[in-house]
Amino acid sequence: MISVRKEQIKPLRILILGGTGFIGPHQVEYALSRGHTITLFNRGKTNPSLFPTVEKLIGDRNAPEGYVALKGRTWDVVIDNPTQIPRWVREAGAALSNSTARYLFVSTLSAFRNRKAIGITEDGPLNDPAPADAVPAGAAFQAAYPNAPVSTYGALKVRCEMEARASFGDKALIVRPGLIVGPGDLTDRFSYWPVRIEQGGEVLAPGSPDDYVGFIDARDLTEFMIRLCEQGATGTYNAVGPRYGMTTAEMLYGIKAVTSGTARFTWVDTDFLLERKLRPYSDLPVWMAPRGENVGWARMNISKALGAGLTFRPLAETARETLAYYHTQPAERQAALRAGLSPDKEREALVAWHAKSGS
Repeated sequence: MISVRKEQIKPLRILILGGTGFIGPHQVEYALSRGHTITLFNRGKTNPSLFPTVEKLIGDRNAPEGYVALKGRTWDVVIDNPTQIPRWVREAGAALSNSTARYLFVSTLSAFRNRKAIGITEDGPLNDPAPADAVPAGAAFQAAYPNAPVSTYGALKVRCEMEARASFGDKALIVRPGLIVGPGDLTDRFSYWPVRIEQGGEVLAPGSPDDYVGFIDARDLTEFMIRLCEQGATGTYNAVGPRYGMTTAEMLYGIKAVTSGTARFTWVDTDFLLERKLRPYSDLPVWMAPRGENVGWARMNISKALGAGLTFRPLAETARETLAYYHTQPAERQAALRAGLSPDKEREALVAWHAKSGS
């Protein structure tokens, strides 16, 4: 692993497109701690009170003159936080390709065509790209772009990667994370498990204890990205964790170890779950039924990223601090998780499973 002492780091001027959502604040905090100068560019609507001492430029990437606030400025690095709109990436290239030495685009492992093979490297086959003018599915985007074709997440990201390379050439740096978790996450796609396990009682555990799971703490991801910028890295990196293959059992029991709850796990067969239309990754977060195109799920090759300095904090730290973040949220937010099984749905599934299995 590449190790750079803080006193050896050359201070960078970093422009972050976005920067106030989930991963952005972690990026900013880490970059500031390393002595870098940060500029944030966004609409000023999400968490505008964050980082009062950091320069903030206002612009709307949907607007015709959205990048005017950046005109005449230069930065060492531009970080484009998760977007899946090719036009935004293309227009960022037009505005910034001559204004920066490096452009980091946050892509996704969903860019890969499938994950049947275990150990897919960065050069693995990708999805067919979305049309250059495509937009994500969803009412808001379709209303904003009524004549644009709607495409899926992975295909959009592939097109965005193509736009990044077309505009920035060998200055492009692309990072492909998987499921991003940790404090600040509003999707609850990992948070469900610490919250549910803390509540105790019988917990529906999906599939086999030996099924693999994959995720990366947002802080591990963002710290890795900042260190890549410090190294002057370019190219593409898979960035998913944990470092070594983690099973569903290791994840669930590891989370239980940081709670004082009395949770006990009942492992429910994959076929039974699918028959009841309980959806992997949403009703049952993190877990993906290991069959078909998902055989290699959570088992990507990350040797390139490890060699460039990707590190992982312990599961216990991620689970404990995710749970602590959840408890800081308003009561109505805590009561309405955005992923996972509702109590009634979990109870019904467990009753049906016990009846079928005779357990």
